[in-house]
Amino acid sequence: MLEEYIFNLSTLHDTKKLGVGIGDIALPGDVICLYGNLGAGKTTLTQAIARGLGVPSHCYVTSPSYTIMHQYSGVIPLYHMDFYRLNDSGDVIDLGFEEYFYLDGLTVIEWSERAEDILPRDRISIVISVNKNQERTARFFTLNDALARRFEKMLAKLLKIEKP
Repeated sequence: MLEEYIFNLSTLHDTKKLGVGIGDIALPGDVICLYGNLGAGKTTLTQAIARGLGVPSHCYVTSPSYTIMHQYSGVIPLYHMDFYRLNDSGDVIDLGFEEYFYLDGLTVIEWSERAEDILPRDRISIVISVNKNQERTARFFTLNDALARRFEKMLAKLLKIEKP
């Protein structure tokens, strides 16, 4: 069953708080797909997720737009991918990046829609949109009930939940 939650991120602090919370509960093998226009806050959210995973603050988390993937060491590894410059899932397979989806870390993918057909079914998708006041809305959804329950508990503590 599709589970969906909507969060208003009025400030940068809200986005960072959400990201740290996600990092805190991430488990090996989790995959998070981030959707949103350029400047929506995908990399900012990933930076906060890294902090929640215990990636040291001296490790600056940047968008891997040109390198496609960066790996960071934390409590579990963070595999941060950006498929913006890729054409489709064939490019992801050719580069061997789909193997990371099933390793012992957290995989966070920006522009994951480029490889939708090879992404694991059991994943969290987060769509970030920006309104006219530059505030963000994050919509979380998953088809996996266990993932939904785990994220729902964390999110309920951090932010006000609106079920659509």
